[in-house]
Amino acid sequence: MDDLLDAFQRAWTERRRAAFREVCAPDLHWTDPSSPEPLYGPDALADRAAQLWQAFPDANVQSAGERLSDGRFVAVPVLVSGIQRGSLSGIPATNRMITVHAVLYCELDPPREKLWRIRAFFDAYDATVQLGVLPKRGSLGERAILAVRGFGLRRSGGEDLDETG
Repeated sequence: MDDLLDAFQRAWTERRRAAFREVCAPDLHWTDPSSPEPLYGPDALADRAAQLWQAFPDANVQSAGERLSDGRFVAVPVLVSGIQRGSLSGIPATNRMITVHAVLYCELDPPREKLWRIRAFFDAYDATVQLGVLPKRGSLGERAILAVRGFGLRRSGGEDLDETG
């Protein structure tokens, strides 16, 4: 399994679209917080990877801890970093560095030879904060966004603020 996961990680880092076909099942199912819809098949994942490679040409994927597995399912902690040099999902290039910890929760296909279902988990809000698109947590900007979205404002003690403050 480690060889398969290493090859999957290299597919991202070495920017080889064809490598996804080598390590992913033909009926792959991929989800992550930055994709609006699930992706189906290694070609769809390769297309998404190509978009990310264009936006983050120096992106790097590194192991970030021990992989945990029962032989069919595996959790893979990774660290993804790079500088956004191109637009992505309507966000223009920010030329800012981003470092995101993620966990890939993978299921192997029935013969346990290829990756079949993969869910990527990471803090998308933190990623957009690092890019300078959204305000930092706890900041006045974040509270303003929450107020506009209808979540209201709270004092530090937890009580709601009314119109008089």
